[in-house]
Amino acid sequence: MSHPNRERADRILDAAGELLLRMGYRKVAIDDIARAVGIGKGTVYLHWRNKELLFQALMLRESADLTDEILSAIKADPAMILPHRMISASFLTTHRRPLVMAMLRGNAEMFGSMGDLALRKQQDQLRAQFEETMLRHGLVRTDVPNLSFALNATSVGFYFGGTISDEFDDIPLEARAEALAHVIRAAFEPPGEPDPAAVREVAAELSSTLEELVSGYRNGIYAHDPTRASG
Repeated sequence: MSHPNRERADRILDAAGELLLRMGYRKVAIDDIARAVGIGKGTVYLHWRNKELLFQALMLRESADLTDEILSAIKADPAMILPHRMISASFLTTHRRPLVMAMLRGNAEMFGSMGDLALRKQQDQLRAQFEETMLRHGLVRTDVPNLSFALNATSVGFYFGGTISDEFDDIPLEARAEALAHVIRAAFEPPGEPDPAAVREVAAELSSTLEELVSGYRNGIYAHDPTRASG
């Protein structure tokens, strides 16, 4: 059974998410969130001592749910772990979560790091492990200079390229994801079909790491809550 303080924290996060989409991060105040939940402002501060930590908790909750979606897809089909499939699937899943997109675009620097050095280190380790594992199993090319930078810059370009100009507004989301998958496949993966045994090994290894990341996200949601209790 859920602890009442945890349930109240989730109601606060739900209200913060709705207000974020309606007003934007900078305009939302703790007063607005408290009013929407029907509690006093001081009660919100019992859970998170400032607005930044509250919205970081909201981002962690969204990130945990998003990563769970990716994990489910990998478990259903291990080939989802291939870079062109996983990166394009993440692109689609992220864009179908308005809260994630609003927070990424509204305050990318703060939310990109989750405001938590331990979690940021965990994310960096996951990226490094992803690349090392893919290289070790021959699922990415070995001749791409600065592989990590190149992969990241390519992905980020697809996320934010459309915000610079309205020239590409008429391209459907699915078509953008398809273009991203094509670029990743052509630029970063070796030609030919991947070894199915390697795909299964990588899927098992990275699924375990992703599960640890989700656990870190979920623990971080309430990390700053002095009212949190076990049980």
